[in-house]
Amino acid sequence: MYFAVISIFPEMFDALTQFGITGRAISNGQVTVEGINPRDFTTDNYRRVDERPYGGGPGMVMMAEPLAKAIEFAKSQAKVQGCKVDSEHCPVVYLSPQGETLSEAVVMQYKTLDGMILLCGRYEGIDERLLSAYVDAEISIGDYVLTGGELPAMVLMDSVIRRLHNVMGDDASAEQDSFVDGLLDCPQYTKPLEFAEQKVPEVLLSGHHANIAKWRFVQQEKRTQARRPDLWQAFEPSKEQAKWLKNL
Repeated sequence: MYFAVISIFPEMFDALTQFGITGRAISNGQVTVEGINPRDFTTDNYRRVDERPYGGGPGMVMMAEPLAKAIEFAKSQAKVQGCKVDSEHCPVVYLSPQGETLSEAVVMQYKTLDGMILLCGRYEGIDERLLSAYVDAEISIGDYVLTGGELPAMVLMDSVIRRLHNVMGDDASAEQDSFVDGLLDCPQYTKPLEFAEQKVPEVLLSGHHANIAKWRFVQQEKRTQARRPDLWQAFEPSKEQAKWLKNL
């Protein structure tokens, strides 16, 4: 999968490209990440990408022209990587607090793409005309504002890359995460058997897979009801899960 990241700080993405599961996916050739700096597409000596907003007000606004040239370059690079460059196969995504909130459903949709061109804003935002003409989707990671779109872009990339086939070594690892089935994850335990005067639940040592599955679901139910009742209200249990709940 191809990712083009348009940012005035492309070196920030070393945290994602050089470490952990995402770094390994890149080393293995499963993912390609290319940083594109819009300053490289400016024409003045100062390489300016921002100007004061029309109408007045504080801060600066990123200009349309260098960003447009950066996006066009990203699209040409995506084609070289074998991507079909359109909104359905390799969209331009703007990381914005005004966008659709990132969710597991969005991640599962994006993991099927050929690639993504991620636009990272700074300052007070980006000229609206650029967004109207070039951006296919806007994604938010929450109802708060950061200094730039780089961290949200890394969150989006990490969540998508780890869901690609064979990236995690065992795809079942991702299938058991929180939100995959609509619930929060159950508690997890490993060695030693006792820590801080707490023991590993006996059922997890039993080897009885059906009982373990039931225990884990019940723990998910309790945790989700307590921490995210909104998720529990929307959850639709299977027939077996409904039987477990009835017997509680």
